Amino acid sequence: MAVAATENPLVEGLERLPVPPTTLAIFGATGDLARRKLLPALYNLAHEGALPERFNLIGVSRRDQSDEDFRNQARESIQQFSRRAPDEQVLEGLLGRMSYLGIPFDDTPGYAKLGATMDALDAENGLPLNRVYYLSTAPEFFPVITENIKENGLHRAEHSEVRVVIEKPFGTDLASARSLQDVVHSVFRERQVFRIDHYLGKETVQNVMAFRFANYMFEPVWNRNFIDHIQITAAEDIGIGTRAGYYDQSGALRDLVQNHMMQLLTLVCMEPPSSFEADKVRDEKVKVLEAITPPTPEEVAEMTVRAQYTAGVSGGEDAKGYLEEDDVPDDSQTETYAALRLEVHNWRWAGVPIVLRTGKRLARKVTEIAVQLKPVPHLAFQSKGSVGVQPNQLILTMQPNEGVSLSLGAKIPGSAMRIRPVNMEFLYGTAFMSQSPEAYERLILDAMRGEATLFTRNDEVDAQWSIIDPILKAWKDGSPQMSTYEAGSAGPAEAEELIGGGRHWRGL
Repeated sequence: MAVAATENPLVEGLERLPVPPTTLAIFGATGDLARRKLLPALYNLAHEGALPERFNLIGVSRRDQSDEDFRNQARESIQQFSRRAPDEQVLEGLLGRMSYLGIPFDDTPGYAKLGATMDALDAENGLPLNRVYYLSTAPEFFPVITENIKENGLHRAEHSEVRVVIEKPFGTDLASARSLQDVVHSVFRERQVFRIDHYLGKETVQNVMAFRFANYMFEPVWNRNFIDHIQITAAEDIGIGTRAGYYDQSGALRDLVQNHMMQLLTLVCMEPPSSFEADKVRDEKVKVLEAITPPTPEEVAEMTVRAQYTAGVSGGEDAKGYLEEDDVPDDSQTETYAALRLEVHNWRWAGVPIVLRTGKRLARKVTEIAVQLKPVPHLAFQSKGSVGVQPNQLILTMQPNEGVSLSLGAKIPGSAMRIRPVNMEFLYGTAFMSQSPEAYERLILDAMRGEATLFTRNDEVDAQWSIIDPILKAWKDGSPQMSTYEAGSAGPAEAEELIGGGRHWRGL
């Protein structure tokens, strides 16, 4: 018998929440993120009829230009980066709702123009619209913009909701994250703050929860009694390109591990929430993070690996090393590869190693979670040549081939009882015959709705930095030493030692 959608806790309420009339102000509207992601996402939402009937976009940036110039730039961005070919009627309708303000972010009196523009849009629409401020700027402007919003009284509205969306990175270490949070909380209540981690907007990441909590078959084995270890990989086959200015200040640990990969870890290890309300889900994620003991300086040397790529061959072409990349200092100690071994100290996961790795210029591009079960306790087929028997693995792939696979032992056809691994696979593209929406489409819509499930809460950010901060400090002090790996390889040899216990990383 079919189950009504309202009975499914994974979707109840999320898709049915109305999107109220909204004015969205994007700070940094002429920047790369807005051009490549935000403006195309808004177009796709408009194409699907998902934007509210009364919707306005105000682009805010330091550049001085006209509304028409901004609309032309938005048109070019949408035509170039939208996941679907633009429909001229839909595009014109969206562009007609756009306006632009050139305001230096530190020009406090200039924010009065933004307030006046929003008031005029309220009057034009005949009702007060909700206000969403999207901070898509360099991180140093987050506190500046937030404080100037307060100075001009734009953080409160008498008859509508006011929200702020803050891009990553939220701080560069624990102290800076807490300092930024103090500024944000002096202006906005926590329920008004939406911290973006765009990985959480990906359909494949959300499906981690679906596979765990909508399929009873996994729950009995989802614990230390049956799972040997968990690998979380976010590998890239490209170098840093033109991002040296940002990347050399960030490095692999800050760029991916502290946010995206720690979020993946929480989704794999969290307990089932009593309901899929935002705070119930985030409560369970925080419990996972708080159960990970931050490493001591001595432990950092044993449980982490850092490395830089050197010259090699990537994709069949010669690739230069990190120190030879444009604008990278000759003496840079920034890691392009980071691996660490963690453990969640609770009843379900005690004793189960959870290993994470990320890096640039690796053998291939892949983001996946590999859950490896323990080997069978008695191999009855061993004497019959079953050398291919391997522990079962559940692989959840986020990119590039989005899907889930389960490895099983099966008999090879023939007279002998010989076993080898085979895969049962589910692929999004073939199962649903539709294109997955971009992560920012879901996240922008949820921010306008006030639905915070897929955004990180302050205590999540604090707990993530509490784990990563000791590693950053130890690395700054030179422990462990920087390793190297050839471009196009699977990473440094030291990472194989890190996983330990006769275990091996999945091949790249």
